[in-house]
Amino acid sequence: MTMKTKGPMASEIETRLIAALSPVRLDVTNDSAKHSGHMGDDGSGESHFTVEIESAAFEGKSRLERQRMVNRALGDLPGQKVHALAIKAMAPGEA
Repeated sequence: MTMKTKGPMASEIETRLIAALSPVRLDVTNDSAKHSGHMGDDGSGESHFTVEIESAAFEGKSRLERQRMVNRALGDLPGQKVHALAIKAMAPGEA
């Protein structure tokens, strides 16, 4: 059995999203290996992420509003410490 450890940036993303949005499901995937050597790869191994988050805070919100909520919760990470962030935000019960 292989244990997958999260790097400091992935952990920081999780911490900020949990604090701001109280998700019922949160999956932070580090996609940086797929972008090694590409623009935005800072060599840290933590520059590209996908966030899948399910939270009641998203109920009644548009896709754009949800993305803004996630970006607001992450503060200075996107654009400063994280080069690329794909966001899949949904309310409970949405597929």
